[in-house]
Amino acid sequence: MTAELVRGQNHPLSRHRVEIGVTADTPVLALVSTGDDEGRMPGPEALAHPGTRALPGLEVPGASADRHRFPLDLDAVGAAVHRVRLVLALPRGGPARFGAVPAPHVVVAGADGVEVAAYTVTGLDSETAVVALELYRRQGAWKVRAVGQGYADGLEALLADAGLAGTTATALAAAALGEAPREEDAALQVAVTAAPTAARLLPGEPQAGQTRPGEAQAGDTRPGDAPGPTTIDYAHPRRRRTTTEPPEPAPTADPPGEPGTPPRPVAGDASGWSMEERLYNQVWGMFEDLARTVAAYRGAVDFADSRLDRELDEALSDPRGRLAGPGDAARDAARERRDELVARARAVLDRDLAQLRAESEVVEPALPTAYARWDNPVWHGTDVPHEVPLALRLGDLSLPEAPGLRVPMLMRLPLERGLWIDNGRTGSEAAMTMDTDRLRRLAMDMAVAHAVRLLAVHPGGRYCVHVIDAAGAGAAALAPLVRSGVLAAPPATGAEGVTATLERLTRRVDLVQMAVRAGAPEELPPDVDPADHLLIVHDFPHGFDDRAVTRLRYLADEGPAVGVHLLMVADRDEASAYGPLLDPLWRALMRLSPVPDHHLADPWVHHAWTFEPDLPPQHSAVVDRALERIARARRGARP
Repeated sequence: MTAELVRGQNHPLSRHRVEIGVTADTPVLALVSTGDDEGRMPGPEALAHPGTRALPGLEVPGASADRHRFPLDLDAVGAAVHRVRLVLALPRGGPARFGAVPAPHVVVAGADGVEVAAYTVTGLDSETAVVALELYRRQGAWKVRAVGQGYADGLEALLADAGLAGTTATALAAAALGEAPREEDAALQVAVTAAPTAARLLPGEPQAGQTRPGEAQAGDTRPGDAPGPTTIDYAHPRRRRTTTEPPEPAPTADPPGEPGTPPRPVAGDASGWSMEERLYNQVWGMFEDLARTVAAYRGAVDFADSRLDRELDEALSDPRGRLAGPGDAARDAARERRDELVARARAVLDRDLAQLRAESEVVEPALPTAYARWDNPVWHGTDVPHEVPLALRLGDLSLPEAPGLRVPMLMRLPLERGLWIDNGRTGSEAAMTMDTDRLRRLAMDMAVAHAVRLLAVHPGGRYCVHVIDAAGAGAAALAPLVRSGVLAAPPATGAEGVTATLERLTRRVDLVQMAVRAGAPEELPPDVDPADHLLIVHDFPHGFDDRAVTRLRYLADEGPAVGVHLLMVADRDEASAYGPLLDPLWRALMRLSPVPDHHLADPWVHHAWTFEPDLPPQHSAVVDRALERIARARRGARP
């Protein structure tokens, strides 16, 4: 059965000889690059393209086409290769951008043609080159991950991001696209196109089968996997678009402990060009490890139970098994075998959980503000961010087999989906036990906390928050935002306020879309704020007529692509009068609960994860202090 991947999701590969297929409605170039465990290419010889088609274990097509299919032998790529990336590029004279053509579709199949994984590269716009997917090695095993990372500046920017110097990336991109090189790059391009088919190793690089001193044979750092299709996002973070500065040095690991004991964890030991990106990847690596080890334990228990049932059925089907003596002995032996298997599985689970808890203890205190809990001391700092972070913490995720072990739930920025905080009592068992007023206040407090976090992690003036509170029922929870003066305007009340706010944001979406389509995204009217915008809608659908509902759906669908994001605090049952009209709206939003609830599922191992919101501690002034810093930064950013 083919695994249909979404951006950032991975899938194990049981076969090392596979076939890559590409289907597009326009001719594209299919290129392949190889890199180390951080995705860096050692040199121009690590790219297979029409001018130099072969690398160890693979040979790419020689020309652009709307269909490609070529084999890949992962056992032959070499021990130094940890990542093999499929790159799609638009040829010279073709479409100007991927957003103007249907999304390409890529598949990974076995040598027998049976498809293992597939990915439709959606969400592209101005990009002319894209890393469609990558096959990566981790702990001796290979996996495939849907990447979908595009570059508006084309293949040259993609290669520069992979670690090649500017002139090398320029010449190699020209060679791959079949373009004439600039005079100053001609000599370099000749060297690139004449490179041998076997990948050259840099001085000091280990030969195939060797390792550096102290380096594991096939150890792969954790990838930036993040959970999947509609609820938990497995997407990899944006990588830096420039390589003028080298990646930050990796943290130094502590000396190993006693022989036979696992290594002591270190914060930031995943791959990445900055500590923030390393921590992001490490968090999602912890998520993946927790999902994997619990899935293995549950699988072992299911197997033990099914074997017990089978053995008991066999004992009952044998007339001798119905006798008291032999029958009881057979049944007792079957139960003992079941308990022994479960005990062994539990021991493995406890071992893995102990390591994850130790890792959590060192990672949690090291997280930056955007990833940190509200009780983390980092929130008492005074630093003003200079760039937008990779992601934002929405809360924590946990599983019942690992009580007390919570993994941060991170969502990439800018928000690709709107958020819906469910304040209805029918949403979960936990909500059913709560007083309605208390539940609604918790939901609104959660919305305010998310708004404050978003404002705090963006540079001054780069984020605007609007509020629709038609009935004024959220005034108490909104008081800190109103008092600090960080809102774009006072909360909109009544039907007129709802209409005016939605008209203003709809107009912004329309104007930005027209500017982008015209190829002049900077040419906007002076009254259009280029900052990202968040609209908090409380107590929906109170104050909304049919026209307002239509505009809200439009913002949910079209807003995220142009910097307008939606955060709704609502009870779906209260909007049932609109019938199925609003079903697409709810599906477009990520549902969150203001109380702990197991409503999030991942498509990888199908766990039901318990989501626990991260709210500021009671009677804490951390939100007020954060708002004071935000207000000061905004005053300083004004001309």
